[in-house]
Amino acid sequence: MYLAVDIGGTKTLVASMSKSGEITKSSKFPTPRDYEQFLTELTEHLNGLEQDFVRGVVAAPGKIDRKHGRVIAFGNIDWTNVPLEADIQKIAHCPIQIENDTKLAGLSEAINIIHEFKKCLYVTISTGISNALTVNGMLDPDLIDSESGHMLLEHDGKLRTWESFASGKAIVAKYGKRASEITNKSDWKAISRNIAVGLIDLMAVIQPEVIVIGGGVGTHFEKFKEPLIEQLKRYETPLVPLPAIRGALHPEEAVIYGCYYLARENHA
Repeated sequence: MYLAVDIGGTKTLVASMSKSGEITKSSKFPTPRDYEQFLTELTEHLNGLEQDFVRGVVAAPGKIDRKHGRVIAFGNIDWTNVPLEADIQKIAHCPIQIENDTKLAGLSEAINIIHEFKKCLYVTISTGISNALTVNGMLDPDLIDSESGHMLLEHDGKLRTWESFASGKAIVAKYGKRASEITNKSDWKAISRNIAVGLIDLMAVIQPEVIVIGGGVGTHFEKFKEPLIEQLKRYETPLVPLPAIRGALHPEEAVIYGCYYLARENHA
């Protein structure tokens, strides 16, 4: 069995996965603000899985020090420079690898469509914005630490980070509604333009074959698919062709499946 742990800003999901990629048992709990309390609760939930794991992968929302198995900084949790890999290895009694949650989600989505596309850019739009690039079903090491949500773009006459005006948090701040509650087409057109201005920069630099939109906002991709593609076509040039645009196949579970694929790859 493989162990998959997805540490989120509000909740943590723990799952045991079969060698074929099926979730055999899972549980979740609110992510404590205190790191030691987190380890205590994780231990209880791992004991509840009652499985012998051959390998595990832990997804963390932050900047990873892969060489030393530490998370330097978390996106939405006040933990810094924590030895996550070693600490969970002691609890799980199996080799553990840590990776950024968005990179794992991107890996999962890319493997699902690798028969169609070899170069896949995954963009998650939720509380913030981030990305993952995979080539031939593997995470590109040159962009493994990229944080596209922090690109500086012109918006309302000022240079602002992309996620400050195009993320799920920004949508709530502007419209007073979550993406799931927005039905007005003109609102989605404006939201799509804000998303498109960041995507076009990524397209120009990366030249992906496909862009997959995930995250909380990406869950509602069908609501803004047409206006987004319409906006992107306005920026398209012969040197920056428009790739295929897809919604994530597993917008809610992509991180967990990414944990499985990476664990399976390293175990093999």
